[in-house]
Amino acid sequence: MQDYLLYSLISLFLSMIFSMGGAGSGIALIPILHFLGFDFTVAKAVGLFAGATTTITSSIMNLKRKVVDFKFMIPIALMMLVFAPIGAYSSQFMNKEIVKFLFMLLLFYSASMMMFGKKKAIVQVTARWVLFVVGGVVGFLSGLLGVGGGNILIPLLSILGFEPKKVAVTVSFVVPFSALGSFFTYASFVELDWILLLCIAISAIIGGYIGNYLMHFKLKQQDIKKLMALILYLLAFKLLFGFLG
Repeated sequence: MQDYLLYSLISLFLSMIFSMGGAGSGIALIPILHFLGFDFTVAKAVGLFAGATTTITSSIMNLKRKVVDFKFMIPIALMMLVFAPIGAYSSQFMNKEIVKFLFMLLLFYSASMMMFGKKKAIVQVTARWVLFVVGGVVGFLSGLLGVGGGNILIPLLSILGFEPKKVAVTVSFVVPFSALGSFFTYASFVELDWILLLCIAISAIIGGYIGNYLMHFKLKQQDIKKLMALILYLLAFKLLFGFLG
């Protein structure tokens, strides 16, 4: 019971901080659970479930507000929904240390984008087939690494010259469903504690609501992003020292 309380508090804190920055907390929850003794694959499944439960509300809200550009969203959504479970399924056949190393690189990448990245367009892409390719690649990687994929998708689409507002809405709509697809794939071949999942999910939802509420106060978004980046850097360096040690 004490362990459930500890994991719930960690989920609550991370969800509150990351929702204030407009991001999912799964990317930070996964390594923390792993450091606390969880198998890395199990930690990925738990992180995916927590992330999906906290972000699916925004997907429904965007759909109700009719701000989703379906012509732009469908190629990305379709490919991510197909390739995220494939990436998750493939992870059981890959060396866990390699997957963990790739996850560490993702932490460094995500932290650097939060701390320094301006997400300026490098090229101006208009071809629709690019959206299919992006969705497939990001879907596979997100499933393999056990993340929703937003941390990869948003900077990539921005660099390709797509409109930032359209990108943000599309990602917030697509990511929860691809995360759930990956989660159920992991759940098919790893043993999960469903009481733990429920505790973490409830805490993540509460933390998400608190974070969204606090966003309305005079908090500088850039300061929150730097705090999130600092957390991810610390986790990335701990993983790196684990490899070096």
